[in-house]
Amino acid sequence: MNRMVDLVADVGEGFGDYRISDDASLLELVSSANVACGFHAGDPRIMDTTVARCIAQGVSIGAHPGFPDLVGFGRRAMDLTAEEVRTDVLYQIGALSAFVRSRGATLAHVAPHGRLGNLSWTKPSYADAIADAVLAFDPSLIVLSQEGELARAARERGLKVGILGIGDRAYRDDGTLVPRTEHGAVIHDPQEVAARTVRMVTEGLIESVSGTDLPVTVDTVLLHGDNPAALTVARQVRSELEVAGVEIRPVAAILKSRAQVHS
Repeated sequence: MNRMVDLVADVGEGFGDYRISDDASLLELVSSANVACGFHAGDPRIMDTTVARCIAQGVSIGAHPGFPDLVGFGRRAMDLTAEEVRTDVLYQIGALSAFVRSRGATLAHVAPHGRLGNLSWTKPSYADAIADAVLAFDPSLIVLSQEGELARAARERGLKVGILGIGDRAYRDDGTLVPRTEHGAVIHDPQEVAARTVRMVTEGLIESVSGTDLPVTVDTVLLHGDNPAALTVARQVRSELEVAGVEIRPVAAILKSRAQVHS
């Protein structure tokens, strides 16, 4: 059996007349999309257009809720209560789902954005709040997360979890990401990103900043769209995965296949 992985990109991350990435081109390369829901980026017109593009390309659609932080693009820490996190996430999933349903499609997953996502991997109260929001809205939705508190909270509630790998981010020895405020947190060289991604998928290993090989299980690989080299990196990653014999499939298909193998 060929090895499989989902490729997911963050899309719809503009606002008004401002656009941050070439979503149309990115969607030609991925099997899933995290669509911004209006808090860290996105607005009703962009959300509707992005959903339509995903459907046209046959790309699986996920909600990408973030902190209410348009100015900081959702990458600043905010001291929210767990109830604020739960209701903010529920609000954003519902907003995107309206556009998805209006076009006859189905929402597949939820992937917290930016600082909210990072905190949800280590902060139990945020993890529980996000998992509660997903469970309340639709327990069939897949939660995309690194291993950590959010994955734990989702599993405890019977939610499906897709484990996320990020090839263009540096990892600490504990498996968490190096904060973007630190030098070297983001890897820009397309060949290096592709090599790291292929190794994650085919060997189950990622090298940390100290040179330690960390074991990782990867169901889906994130391709960031908010940098000038995004398309070059995405094309390189997809090409190298295919050369390595890896099949690109939506995360729901990945999890179904793995469940059948272990049943």
